[in-house]
Amino acid sequence: MERGLLWLPLLGVFTGLAYAGWNEYQRLEAYKLWAKDFLRSKFDIYAILGQRDRTIVWGKPSRNGPIDLQTFCLDQVQSIQVLADEQPIDPEHLPRRYRRIALEFTFADASPAARVPFTELDLALRWCQALRTSLTEGCDRGDSTP
Repeated sequence: MERGLLWLPLLGVFTGLAYAGWNEYQRLEAYKLWAKDFLRSKFDIYAILGQRDRTIVWGKPSRNGPIDLQTFCLDQVQSIQVLADEQPIDPEHLPRRYRRIALEFTFADASPAARVPFTELDLALRWCQALRTSLTEGCDRGDSTP
């Protein structure tokens, strides 16, 4: 009886871990269905992000598909930068410690900036570089097709 009572909390932990794993699997499968139409996309626990031509779509992942989706065009973006703990970072001098990372899009009009959270600094820097390249290419060509 005593041994059974000792194993009961462990059984609860394993059940919780199995549920968390199933929940994450469902979120990832919903993301895969959403991301198949994008040129470039990313998934992490904080946000999903997709680029289709000059359109950026981002939101939060859930088991039933993305929620709180926001969309904007790169033609509206004035600047793109990576923030670590709400401070812009210099790619040449990366911070050693940080809590939160975000990719910030500043718009040419008076709209508030969009901040897409990231879990990895390296991934945020690569996205920033790729989107900056897309931003300048579209401006040079005069291409504004969404």
